[in-house]
Amino acid sequence: MKQQRRQVPSNTGDNQYRINHQIRIAQILVIGPDGDKLGVMSPDEARNIAADHGLDLVEVAPTAKPPVCRIMDFGKFRYEQAKKAAASKSARIDLKELRLRPKTDDHDMETMVRKAKGFIAHGDRVRLVMRLRGREQSHAELWLSKLEEIVALFKDCAQIAQPARIEGKMITATIEPVGGATATVPADKGPTIISAEGDDDDED
Repeated sequence: MKQQRRQVPSNTGDNQYRINHQIRIAQILVIGPDGDKLGVMSPDEARNIAADHGLDLVEVAPTAKPPVCRIMDFGKFRYEQAKKAAASKSARIDLKELRLRPKTDDHDMETMVRKAKGFIAHGDRVRLVMRLRGREQSHAELWLSKLEEIVALFKDCAQIAQPARIEGKMITATIEPVGGATATVPADKGPTIISAEGDDDDED
């Protein structure tokens, strides 16, 4: 009995995938709906198997030799892809910003380092910002070395995402948990900013 042609889902987006009768190459490697390799065969044979399962034949690796096609529910696949894309747009890695001064006292520094380690343990990325004012800007290299020393205090729990560097009137460095940051927040939420006592945004 001739198999009925399965209708191509309308939400094929940018035509990234060829499916069903759009696949016309002579031989393809077919992956079954359970992930098992069904072997090399013609698209007609693969479409018949897909139709028996009420599923689609989808080309997933067109540049392979032979091209790889998978039997799946293409509509469900596209829906899950769209959900993942929407989730990645609605959230981003959480960033905590610690604002320091070159002359932040030892007590405040210990407090901020302790807070930063707590953020790291939670899976957050931490950006250290040292703001320079007036004459401090003429000794930027000195304060760069100091920030590098502060970054070194996290070597037991974090990795460097961005090394210490001079950015205009600031010196910055970014650290994150070993293996990368995992904590996420809504994309429209700004970074959490924690300043050393007396470290306002005023600049000379």
